[in-house]
Amino acid sequence: MDVQPLTFDNGFQSRIGRSVSIEQAAQLLGVSRRTVYYRIRDGRLRTIRTLGGSQRVLIDSVEEMRSAH
Repeated sequence: MDVQPLTFDNGFQSRIGRSVSIEQAAQLLGVSRRTVYYRIRDGRLRTIRTLGGSQRVLIDSVEEMRSAH
């Protein structure tokens, strides 16, 4: 039996590589985790879900928030 390695869509892999955890986003922005969740809910931070179900914040949206201040 020939077993092929599991591969992911390149778009998914490239986006997951450009994301941080909720905790890391909070540290980068100098806010609490709760504030990060509020910013996600109101659309100011964008996220992606991993295959395991974890929510990660796209670094592009963190950078946008940092430059807006």
